[in-house]
Amino acid sequence: PYTCPCPGNGSCKWQGSLEQVMPHLIQQHKSITTLQGEDIVFLATDISLPGAIDWVMMQSCFGHHFMLVLEKQEKHENYQQFFAVVQLIGTRKQAEQFAYRLELNGNRRRLTWESTPRSIHDGVQQAINNSD
Repeated sequence: PYTCPCPGNGSCKWQGSLEQVMPHLIQQHKSITTLQGEDIVFLATDISLPGAIDWVMMQSCFGHHFMLVLEKQEKHENYQQFFAVVQLIGTRKQAEQFAYRLELNGNRRRLTWESTPRSIHDGVQQAINNSD
């Protein structure tokens, strides 16, 4: 069974089949926005708020759904780390068939990262732990 792929959501103990993940997210996590298309903009607001914060969004394209996660961790006072993770709502084998380009933009800065998405089976924390 798959667990709820929402990061930092220890209160959601949902488990179910892969086919039940999207209906669960739509019904129980209504605050997650889904954008259609292969090129979308994910705007994270209030990034200077203190503490650990997750921004989550869904992208629907190529007949699949992807979960985009931007996570901020505060290691100690005034030291913040940001992690961006792209996950396919699908199996590891399905995820290997895709590639993504993630572009992070800030004040006169731009960082582009290209990789293969992870499956939600692996989870956000595993991606962060593996420095992926």
